[in-house]
Amino acid sequence: MKNLRLVLAAVILALPAAARAQTAAKASAAAAHKISVPPDPYLWLEPLHSPHALAWAKAQNGKTLAVLAGDPRYDALRKDIGRILKSKSRIPQPTLRGDWVYNFWQDGTHVHGLWRRVRLADYAKPNPPWQTVLDLDALAKKEKQNWFWQGADCLPPKNDRCLLSLSRGGTDASVVREFDVATGSFVKGGFDVPEAKSDVDWLDQNHLLVATNFGPGSLTTSGYPREVKIWTRGTPLSQARLIFSGKPSDVEESAQTFFWPGGRASIVTRGMTFFTSREYLLKPSGRLERIPLPPGAEVQGVFHGQIVALLQSAWKTGGRFFARGALVSLSLDKISAPDFGKHVRLVYLPDRASAFVDLSVAKDVLYMDVLHDVSGRVLAMRLGPRGWTARVIPLPDEGSTSVAGSDPFQNRALISYESFLVPPTLYEVDGDAPGRKPRAIKRQSAIFDASGMAVDQHWAKSADGTMIPYFLVHPKNMKRDGKNPTLLYAYGGFGLPMVPAYMPYYSPVIGNEWFAKGGVFAMANIRGGGEFGPSWHEAALKTHRQKAYDDFIAVAERLIKTGVTSPRRLGIMGRSNGGLLVGVAFTERPDLFHAVICEVPLLDMMRYIHIGAGASWEAEYGNPANPRMAAAILRYSPYQNVRPGVHYPKVFFVTSSDDDRVEPAHARKMAAKMEAMGDPVYFYESPEGGHERGEASLNGTTKTMALEYIYLYRRLMDGAAAGGR
Repeated sequence: MKNLRLVLAAVILALPAAARAQTAAKASAAAAHKISVPPDPYLWLEPLHSPHALAWAKAQNGKTLAVLAGDPRYDALRKDIGRILKSKSRIPQPTLRGDWVYNFWQDGTHVHGLWRRVRLADYAKPNPPWQTVLDLDALAKKEKQNWFWQGADCLPPKNDRCLLSLSRGGTDASVVREFDVATGSFVKGGFDVPEAKSDVDWLDQNHLLVATNFGPGSLTTSGYPREVKIWTRGTPLSQARLIFSGKPSDVEESAQTFFWPGGRASIVTRGMTFFTSREYLLKPSGRLERIPLPPGAEVQGVFHGQIVALLQSAWKTGGRFFARGALVSLSLDKISAPDFGKHVRLVYLPDRASAFVDLSVAKDVLYMDVLHDVSGRVLAMRLGPRGWTARVIPLPDEGSTSVAGSDPFQNRALISYESFLVPPTLYEVDGDAPGRKPRAIKRQSAIFDASGMAVDQHWAKSADGTMIPYFLVHPKNMKRDGKNPTLLYAYGGFGLPMVPAYMPYYSPVIGNEWFAKGGVFAMANIRGGGEFGPSWHEAALKTHRQKAYDDFIAVAERLIKTGVTSPRRLGIMGRSNGGLLVGVAFTERPDLFHAVICEVPLLDMMRYIHIGAGASWEAEYGNPANPRMAAAILRYSPYQNVRPGVHYPKVFFVTSSDDDRVEPAHARKMAAKMEAMGDPVYFYESPEGGHERGEASLNGTTKTMALEYIYLYRRLMDGAAAGGR
């Protein structure tokens, strides 16, 4: 979509008197780092499973459901969303393991899900002969546990033994149990790691690398493991041998084994912060050897003994300079050489409009997902005597591409393409025949009529003059009269780009329940994300956080300025860090929006490090215990900046009682505070489910989505009376 790039003039909207007063008050409060935060009367809502807090949430749910679920459109909408989410026309997302394609599948019969597999040769068939490996619904019923799937780690190259991660209700904490694929059962007396926030991987058939809660003193202040041990089959976990111990102030310590034909390498990672780490190679002797990468390098994989890493900062080594955002490789057998820097090779260097997204390892090829002006590409990288060479995989333009499946023991890969209006197509690429064009093996049928729709990419000028891209999905005959119901979405944090891995481009639910009713959708690629590499992320870190919010507001202003919509018809939506984003947006500019869906959000940024896994995100937001950071955080923290006497939109807070990452304390306290100020809100806290999905089954997801769309209809599509406060 680079040809649609528009350089737009700045838009400056005057702040209303209340907002100007609010800004002045914040600046005054932060002056000279004299931070004054009044006592918090809602601390009692913070404990995750406090009976008092849960009773409050249940009462709030009742009030919300009475209105939104009581809407006459709700039942039919919920059924329609359920039909879409459980449709069998969806492409089964593949995981390649040898000659098998594995898939985790949920539908109307299997709401918890089926883990299944089929031969790769049969996967392309219209009705593949799937073999059920594990029925999670049956397991949940048998064991009387609300099991939530968190993935499988199988031992190459046979992949016959797997470590299954299962969560009770969807929390990040999970149990890890050894599973025999051939018998379709858990291994009696096999490896079994108790419930915790763990990192577990194979070392070999009889040994695991385990980072988990080993007891007092074994966790970081963020609540993640700080010890890595080797656990031998047939011995109790308490006798596992310690090989690395980090500091309590670290975020997390972990370990992973990389396999390739004829070799393997185990790497222990010390995560000092969310973005900085040190890597150590586990030698056959059991000794750890430091891998001389810079602290900001992120290991992406190991390819035939070459460790491949993404540089988050520039690196000078071996008399050469490698730019920030570059991908480099280093042979593991050279890490202790005095001249190791001379052996570092450049794999990929993005230009200013491009960014690396992800890496997938095949037998002789690295498949790389990249972005160019936020449009997807896949590169096939090969290592030769003169270094790395790249070939662009020929796929459709102006959409999003990603490697859906690869395996380090073969050269075939499965690549997905989709756009906002084009349903996904899955292509098979054969690395053994690089001249052969990708072969389409599965196409998802269109689940909504997109013939009358169009997608444009536009740019808005932020407060500091930076141009911010955004996608606009709209009817081809859209009138720019300010009357179009418009939903604006963004994330803007942790270097994550808005790609289908985080935000599905082709969404049948949006198509049927929003586009079909005349709705417009906008997605903003604001700073803080990774759409243009590490510098795009770094621009909104810590004291610069306001830039992400300015970017989002600039896009909202542009949508209004160009007549796409108006404040009465503009809604915003974000989850997690995106929930913080929309929280800041509606407290700083309540005049711009009429609907706000704030999902699993951070909101009390003056206390976030004390709630859930908040301490692990200090590298992103900064520590409010530092006076300089506290001053910057206080300027935008939604919980501290919501004030009486300001007319806010009626916000819909959505959270989960079992979210042990961004705990529901943020949403609970914000909702309680706003109601006490006389600002009515909607609040829904799912009684089960974690941070990623919010519900433990498709039925729960369907319910939550139906509530959200009813809210959007009432606020943005209905008349002024129905959409009022």
